[in-house]
Amino acid sequence: MGFWAFWIISVGLAALAALVLMRALLRGRIGDEAPAAYDLRVYRDQLRGVDRDLERGVLTETEAARLRTEVSRRILTADAQLKAQGPAGDQPKGPSRVLAGVLVLGLVGGAAALYMQLGAPGYGDLPLSDRLAASERMRANLPTQAELEAAQAETPQTDPQVAGDFLALMEKLREAVASNPDDLQGLGLLARNEARLGNYAAARKAQARIVEIKGEAATGRDHALLADLMISAANGTVSAEAEAALRAALTRTPGEATALYYLGLYYTQVDRPDATLRIWDGLLRSSPPDAPWLTPIRAMIPEVAARAGVRYDLPESPALPGPNADDIAAAEEMSAEDRAAFVRGMVGQLSERLASRGGTPQEWARLITALGVLGESDRARAIAQEAREVFAGNAQAIDLIDGAASQAGVAE
Repeated sequence: MGFWAFWIISVGLAALAALVLMRALLRGRIGDEAPAAYDLRVYRDQLRGVDRDLERGVLTETEAARLRTEVSRRILTADAQLKAQGPAGDQPKGPSRVLAGVLVLGLVGGAAALYMQLGAPGYGDLPLSDRLAASERMRANLPTQAELEAAQAETPQTDPQVAGDFLALMEKLREAVASNPDDLQGLGLLARNEARLGNYAAARKAQARIVEIKGEAATGRDHALLADLMISAANGTVSAEAEAALRAALTRTPGEATALYYLGLYYTQVDRPDATLRIWDGLLRSSPPDAPWLTPIRAMIPEVAARAGVRYDLPESPALPGPNADDIAAAEEMSAEDRAAFVRGMVGQLSERLASRGGTPQEWARLITALGVLGESDRARAIAQEAREVFAGNAQAIDLIDGAASQAGVAE
């Protein structure tokens, strides 16, 4: 539909709606019969009825005279009221017409203003087929992995916090793999440790070599890890090659969760929020509570659902993992010192996981409470502040964090 055709139709519909509203607002004012005039017609009919009843013998002359007197009295009263009111056509209509016009203009003008603010004047039709075609064009124009990695200008990790011994071992590992490029064990070590240093492009190359050597024997996990390293090397962008690795992973292992997470991310890049919502909602409902992708999915999926035009309610967070019956039984048999060490170990594991992979508000709250029980108030206070920054804007999460901080005795 052309620009002018749209506005001509819109103005025509608005005018039609205004006409209907005006008629509805003015109905009952123009051409109405005054109540006193209606009463006069009724009373005159009653007089004629008295004469007919007298002729038929239903009424006596005395009864007819009494009824005529009563009806005549009512006629005089109604006639006096009619003269006082004036004829129906002389009722003032100016104020009613002005009010109706103001209301109609307000409604139509308000609708137009709302459309100008929320709508897209001049925007062409975009049926589903066109949107899918646009998505396919975006997919065809995805940047290559080499282009994305070149844009990052990655340099080797020189963080002073990395131990010098570790860096020396890494140099030896690189030399060993270079001299024996088909050593799967060495390649695996190289991929993991290059990623640990932040050298994702180097890690990606090592993992790609693993997949190449394994060939058809490469598992879905192998391809998913390759895609993960590709996306990390591209600063979170899914390249055409990374998409191919994701699909290879899912072909071999349809439920490979890492690949599913990144495939959902890929669909956000090619304007397919409906596909992202379907994939991520399934992951939210099927993943274990400590899965690293849960936190980013829960943060992003409301916006994805809004883009897809879906009213979406986040599912409840899955139950948090805790010590099993064997752990509890073993703890009961420990000495006080051993039990404290056991608890500190579990708290340390939770703290490390939250620091490296994030977690739910419930997990952060549990860590804060546990630190309070252990008497580590300063650390509990620092964790509570970090959690508030992580969940800034999430009122429900902040309430949970504040409650845990209060329980730990470190409330602000």
